Amino acid sequence: ENLYFPDYMEGEWDAVQTLVSTKAPLGLKFIGGPQGSLDVAQKTMDEQNKRVNEQVNLKLRFVKTNFGVVEDRAFNLRSRLDSFAGKSVVASVNYADVKESNRASILASGGTEEDPLTTTLVYFKGPAAQKTFVISHGQDPLDKTDDWSGYELDRSIFALTNNNIAPPVTTDTEVIYSFNKVGSDRVEGKLRLAGYLNPQSDSLYFEAQNRA
Repeated sequence: ENLYFPDYMEGEWDAVQTLVSTKAPLGLKFIGGPQGSLDVAQKTMDEQNKRVNEQVNLKLRFVKTNFGVVEDRAFNLRSRLDSFAGKSVVASVNYADVKESNRASILASGGTEEDPLTTTLVYFKGPAAQKTFVISHGQDPLDKTDDWSGYELDRSIFALTNNNIAPPVTTDTEVIYSFNKVGSDRVEGKLRLAGYLNPQSDSLYFEAQNRA
């Protein structure tokens, strides 16, 4: 299972992404990390507010498979992480064969060796790694219109790879897309990221009551 994009998204794009707002609707403490630290939360919000209206240039790639057009997650994840950091921070990105999304099942269903999988494993240039996989997704029908919306709920597990004994941090993020084709080679859109607390990592999980 994958999130399928309109056919017009196929190809490699020169993208410009601009943060227009950032909010903590439940209160600052809910963005303060696993322990709900107000100090961490304030620093996070201040850093995000500094980036409002800042344009970030990046490349994104979408590939056509036998099932539809999908995101090249490995390529795009490296591009996003490096571009928003303003420098090269990623050592490698690989697709991970897991029970829910693996090469054997893709091939058995009529796919190819080149089809992107839905689970990625990132190793950073520092002593850290991050695994990201899809929990759920949904989309508008691909009915050839120029307007399209879809969402994906991703879970990421971030862990240090040195001798530090700090436990891994798990985050859940809903990625909400809204695209509009405005020309033969131009697409405009909105991207919304909604962060949810996780019962494995966040002390305020039950207080948040599954709200973003």
